[in-house]
Amino acid sequence: MSEYSSMLSDLSENITNEDLEQLKSACKEDIPEDQSNSITCSRDWFSYLENNDKLARDDLSYIEHIFEISRRPDLLTRVIEYRTTVLKISEDDEIDTKLTRIPSAKKYKDIIRQPSEDEIIKLAPPPKKA
Repeated sequence: MSEYSSMLSDLSENITNEDLEQLKSACKEDIPEDQSNSITCSRDWFSYLENNDKLARDDLSYIEHIFEISRRPDLLTRVIEYRTTVLKISEDDEIDTKLTRIPSAKKYKDIIRQPSEDEIIKLAPPPKKA
């Protein structure tokens, strides 16, 4: 079994039917309802994503995003571990690759952070009316 297949199998074992419904809901814009109804287990979900170019051995950004917004850090951690150990792609390296179609929240940290006192533009008070 390839490391990619092994990772998917590991993820599948940790996705309950309730989790699956939540994951399908998180990607409802990408899976038509009639096809979503035919997905009854996590392996079906992974197969659908692979067949529709949302998931590949070297393209995990979609499921990373789905696990992130579904609040499943345990699954996200497994995918990131695969990406960094097997594919040898770190978070920093990923910025310059095709895998950044869906950026993780971590990449927004510089945008979200509060500016320091030195970075704040200080405005003069408005002129007083005579």
